[in-house]
Amino acid sequence: MRSYRLDVVAKLFQKPPDRSRRGEAGALFALGFPLAGSHLAQMSIQVSDTVMLGWYDITSLAAASVAGPIIFVLFILGSGFAWAVMPMVASAAGTADDRQVRRVTRMAIWLSILFSFVAMPVLFFGQSFLLSIGQEPDVSELAGIYMAIMGLGLLPALLTMVMKSYLSALELTRSILTITLFSSALNILLNYMLIFGNWGMPELGIAGAAIASLVGHWTGLVALIVYAVIKTPEYTLFTNFHRPDWEAFVRVFRLGWPIGMTSLAEVAFFAASSVMMGWVGKIALASHGIALQIASVTFMIHMGLSQAATVRVGKAWGQSNLPLMREASKSALMMSMGAVLLTVAAFLLMPQTLISFFIDPQDPQRPVILATGVAFLTVAALFQTVDAAQVMALGMLRGVHDTRIPMVQASVSYWLIGVPASYILAFVFDMGGVGIWLGLSVGLASAGIMMQYRYWTRFASKASSLPRS
Repeated sequence: MRSYRLDVVAKLFQKPPDRSRRGEAGALFALGFPLAGSHLAQMSIQVSDTVMLGWYDITSLAAASVAGPIIFVLFILGSGFAWAVMPMVASAAGTADDRQVRRVTRMAIWLSILFSFVAMPVLFFGQSFLLSIGQEPDVSELAGIYMAIMGLGLLPALLTMVMKSYLSALELTRSILTITLFSSALNILLNYMLIFGNWGMPELGIAGAAIASLVGHWTGLVALIVYAVIKTPEYTLFTNFHRPDWEAFVRVFRLGWPIGMTSLAEVAFFAASSVMMGWVGKIALASHGIALQIASVTFMIHMGLSQAATVRVGKAWGQSNLPLMREASKSALMMSMGAVLLTVAAFLLMPQTLISFFIDPQDPQRPVILATGVAFLTVAALFQTVDAAQVMALGMLRGVHDTRIPMVQASVSYWLIGVPASYILAFVFDMGGVGIWLGLSVGLASAGIMMQYRYWTRFASKASSLPRS
């Protein structure tokens, strides 16, 4: 043990060759670009549902709008177990521990199945729930149909997340992008057929949108499983799948549930900002939705890089290779900051162009929406910087299997700092919607500072932080 420690300490003073950073940057780009693309493709599925239901019927669009967040909250909670797969498999793969790769992935599948069975009944009684909280009867009826069908899609959606995390950890991300793009195209095609009744299919309206999503989820899952079995036969993922592995089960659960709660805290934070924006007014809320949609698209770049950082840091962590861990972290941050500079330039130099894509040229309120949206995008330039900092910190911390304290830091930052800051700036200091966006930036900055400090001082700075073999 003593010789091991001396070995690790000695590595601290070794300067990696120049090609190390270039190599890490290349590896991160190869991982992060397809992951960012797959997130954008996934977003296109939601956007196409919204656009096509809006073309079909306003009541159907309203029903999907009220049902969607409920479905998404359950999905976010359950996906924590899938996210836990990425760092755990990456660390195991870094030490060529094939058995551990298999154990972790299997138990994540088990946990996702169990969560789906617990959560599905909530969606099957969606109509009654929505009526109980005062939603219109016609909206509640359509939303209930949508939620019931989408409830059947919760299981394949969560299992798809597990398989994506598994393949990402093994650095097989191009397949994820290809399959997600196919699922997106299939969803658009089925929406066209089933929502409107084209090409001889029945006109099903909102039920058609739900069926299209359900088929897309199952198709994507089957494709990912087939690819994983063919591409990674050495892990024999599904051999003796029925056998429990309680030690791995508990480890995945302990790492995964804080990830789900962290994501929930962030989603609820942005939901609260939308509620407060509604208090400001309809124009502010519409402009907020547009600006947030634009910021969400650019955020996918950082999300992909964050996941790539989780994989590369996780592998270095499993190998107890502190210099490589630092190099991966620095390269990921540099690439993320480079992307921030590009998006900030776009937000500051061409905000009207970006916002105008979302507004009907004939809309009489177009000038005021444009003006409000431009103000929000100006603040979003700051918002992008701190948002990138926090998501990159989350990715690196997950790579070293640290999820509980970041969950607390995120909750405090978003709900004890960000939400009050938004309210005070918007309504006490009378800054309106701009104040809400500044409050969002304050909350995200707090999370980014706390998490970055934790990673660099606790994990990336000293040999004693490394796992013992």
